[in-house]
Amino acid sequence: MGKPIFRPADILIPKAADMHAWSVIACDQFTSEREYWDRVRALVGNRPSTLNMIVPEAHLNDEPALDAARRAGEAMEDYLAGDIFTLLRDSYIYVERSVSGGVRKGVVGMVDLEEYNFQYGAKTLVRSSERTVAERLPARMLIRDCAALELPHSLLLIDDKERSVIEPIAKMRASLPIVYDFDLMEGGGHITGRLIEGERARELSARFDALSGDPKFIVGDGNHSLAAAKELWNKLRAGLSPEEIENHPARFALCEAGNVYDDGIRFEPIHRIMFGVDPWKLYDEMRDKLLSPDGREVTIVIGGEKVGRMRLKGKSFGKMVDIMQDMLEEYESVYEGTLDYIHDEESLIALTEAEESLGILMPTIEKCDLFETVARDGVFPKKSFSIGHARDKRYYLECRKIR
Repeated sequence: MGKPIFRPADILIPKAADMHAWSVIACDQFTSEREYWDRVRALVGNRPSTLNMIVPEAHLNDEPALDAARRAGEAMEDYLAGDIFTLLRDSYIYVERSVSGGVRKGVVGMVDLEEYNFQYGAKTLVRSSERTVAERLPARMLIRDCAALELPHSLLLIDDKERSVIEPIAKMRASLPIVYDFDLMEGGGHITGRLIEGERARELSARFDALSGDPKFIVGDGNHSLAAAKELWNKLRAGLSPEEIENHPARFALCEAGNVYDDGIRFEPIHRIMFGVDPWKLYDEMRDKLLSPDGREVTIVIGGEKVGRMRLKGKSFGKMVDIMQDMLEEYESVYEGTLDYIHDEESLIALTEAEESLGILMPTIEKCDLFETVARDGVFPKKSFSIGHARDKRYYLECRKIR
């Protein structure tokens, strides 16, 4: 039997940091709400924090990309030199996180990038859930290339209707040592991590490996971060010997794995907003090009108000998103607008109060369709759905050396 695709890792956790300040939300959240990140910066102050090791996308254009990547890399080196971490060798962390839908259960470990391919039509055992936008990779690759550590916000999903892999851990959690237990900042809920090591870790690896199905894992969140890790690994492995390839730390990526049928995992829509356009002109254009009596329904928001509903073309949810996305991107190019993606309905409605903006409140998919659709059709169009609301997204917390 080969090595498991998802396995224990050498995980680093801060020893005595203020965990509330240490752990911040994924960098691709609140991209149009700089005030969110301003509040985070004020809360963190001079304390050790994952904020110093990432580059929030809301601030990507504040400085040259290489300078931002180097600054994040230097913070990692400082933390490593400062001996602030405890090493949990060859371990998993079982995570329970309170989210808007209840409690989400997951396991932090590392995935073998040799078994992952984000390209459309890939037949690997680990696949993306959505199309990868090539333009989003260079900045993420640059940051990772300058990094001594990785901080995961990718969430892998397994198709485990029998709840046989992760759920048994919940029954024994009282016997597992607590690694961290605290409230996340900015309404992120409470998170508790418990150590899984030794024989229990080996048993869990075997359960992951015994999963049937093709694919075995789908990247439900953090697709572009994992794609950047894969691209860098492909470049690095070309210069390595077979022995070096076997165990090189960059061959793996730290992730959290969860069961798609977990009660705490809820699929949420990712809404669209177009800035810098005449909203009513865009509204009419959508009616002319996208309207279909048999399609999926979206809600149009202008001036902070829901102004109408439309059924859009497409025989399936994915096809509807695909057709609409093509139309919006073409409109963005012709009329020099700016298309953005918002995870929270209230945030989108507030953002449309600005002049020259139009928002689209999207529907979502049923979770039971995920594995079937990816196996049959390849991937969903980009930004088709999200796991939970904006504040439910994974927070950076654990680290792992990748050099």
